[in-house]
Amino acid sequence: MKVKVYSTPTCPWCTRVKDFLKENKVEFEDVNVATDHKAAQEMVQRSGQMGVPVTDVDGELIVGFDEESLKKALKL
Repeated sequence: MKVKVYSTPTCPWCTRVKDFLKENKVEFEDVNVATDHKAAQEMVQRSGQMGVPVTDVDGELIVGFDEESLKKALKL
């Protein structure tokens, strides 16, 4: 399972998503879209969203901190 979190350092909801993943021992790639403009463009193209966090679980995009959707996508 491949998990990627598009986030910024100042976003409290991004921190919530990453803490949730850590608590559930889910390995993930943290992509800082504040400094990685190519990744930011990729995130907007794929999700249609400017806001963070956007979590990619094996190609399924979850916008914001949606615990139920994350649990379902991660099969927790």
